[in-house]
Amino acid sequence: MPNVPGFRGTIRDDAAARGAYAEAAGIQRRMPRAVAVPADADDVVALVRWAAATGTPLVPRGSGSSMAGGAIGDGVVVDLSRQRAIGGVDVAARRARVGPGVVLGALNAALAPHGLRFPVDPSSWSFCTLGGMASTNAAGARTVRVGATRPWVAALDCVFADGSRATVRRGAPPADVPALARFRDVAGALRAAEAARPAAHAGVRKESSGYGLAAWARSGDLVDLLVGSEGTLAIFVGLELALQPIPAATASLLAAFASLEDAVAAASEAREAGASACELLDRTFLDVAAAGPLPVEIPAGTEAVVIAEVEGESAAAATALAAEIGRACDRAGATAVRHADDAESQHRLWALRHAASPILAKLDPSLRSMQFIEDGAVPPARLPDYVRGVRAALARQGIRGVIFGHAGDAHVHVNPLVDVRLPDWRARVEALFAEVTALVASLGGTVAGEHGDGRLRAPVLREVWGDEIVDRFARVKHAFDPEGILNPGAKLPVPGEDSLGAIKYDPTLPPLDPAARSALAAVERDRSYSSFRLDLLNG
Repeated sequence: MPNVPGFRGTIRDDAAARGAYAEAAGIQRRMPRAVAVPADADDVVALVRWAAATGTPLVPRGSGSSMAGGAIGDGVVVDLSRQRAIGGVDVAARRARVGPGVVLGALNAALAPHGLRFPVDPSSWSFCTLGGMASTNAAGARTVRVGATRPWVAALDCVFADGSRATVRRGAPPADVPALARFRDVAGALRAAEAARPAAHAGVRKESSGYGLAAWARSGDLVDLLVGSEGTLAIFVGLELALQPIPAATASLLAAFASLEDAVAAASEAREAGASACELLDRTFLDVAAAGPLPVEIPAGTEAVVIAEVEGESAAAATALAAEIGRACDRAGATAVRHADDAESQHRLWALRHAASPILAKLDPSLRSMQFIEDGAVPPARLPDYVRGVRAALARQGIRGVIFGHAGDAHVHVNPLVDVRLPDWRARVEALFAEVTALVASLGGTVAGEHGDGRLRAPVLREVWGDEIVDRFARVKHAFDPEGILNPGAKLPVPGEDSLGAIKYDPTLPPLDPAARSALAAVERDRSYSSFRLDLLNG
């Protein structure tokens, strides 16, 4: 058991505890050396100082809903999910102070009586933590209107790699701590490099890959660099967030299309008209959803469905904007348009977006939904090429897949359904990962629109960013964390590691401790990622 001076929280290195933190929502498994659950921010400081003195890697983690492997690793996992204090809501300034373990749904429930919300809305809102959202620059369906997490973070309370602690605030000079002093030494060269060639994919509307150098170079605020850094530059022990009024009314519509091009054209029109959300359901998704009762009727021959939401200052205003977008869908070639103005009909319409998940969960247990090409985003005009390219790659590997995502941002999620009984299943997964990575790069896109690079995508960043920009990322990492203590292998690869590593669905892997296996199965089955893993071991 590690002996961490001054640490008052829980540390465990038994097989059950380590096993319970060996997996997250993604496909990988990494067995940690130990698990530490800090009691508060001072505990995090003590833990980081010990790690720096002993050369022990730390892996910060929230609810474990990470898809890209950033919340697992072979160091000491630092579970921040118990730091759930909502420190104060300033209604007039529209600000809230929260601990990193506050769940988004809990925050919005606390804000609702004040008529406010944190507007970024990943589908994991009921269990994802605000610290995790800032760590990955998380986004969601409303990103088409409100953007991703980055612009909504006003300040970050950070513990840096030597255990020093400072708050980094927008518009304020940087604190006098060693990590920020080292970064100042390289900031001029990084700014010059960004001016010559920004670390951004032209035309891509969502990005959580790499470090936010382009955003930092534009704003001058270190908050923009730290958001999206996946625990590799600092551990967030507190956040101050900007808020937004809850809209007075919403309305929604669903439009069916016989071609991807028509659906993408309609999504572009919806975005320009001011839709607050705009989702795409590919025919691969519709085919799976059709195995159960559909909440709304879809015309035969539909290639893609677009679901859009609008917000308004009144019900009449929302209905009028939805009607305008409906007319745009008709002009784009929709074969059917269905409107939903009241709460019940909107719920039924959006239920289609979630209709495939229960069916996927009931598939043959040997057919596993493996999300490893789940976060690609491309310039909007290339979205049809991307969807067709993913379909073709799936077909070449003999793997069925479900494709859906955020049409307004040309950001697509893919759930490949892999039969782990096949002797070459892993070779097929590796080939599919390589094909789709090459496809994204050829279309000028990013491999991580909202889930981050983690350990899954870090080894392929040179393919999608190029050597010059990845070397720029490495300079940032070295300035903040020269000894590589904070989440090594996430964001930038550890030499010799491949992307996939141990896949948790591999039937040949050594079994986890039975209590850990039972806890992880319950989390996956019930999507109870916000449950405290050590409590589940006792259940």
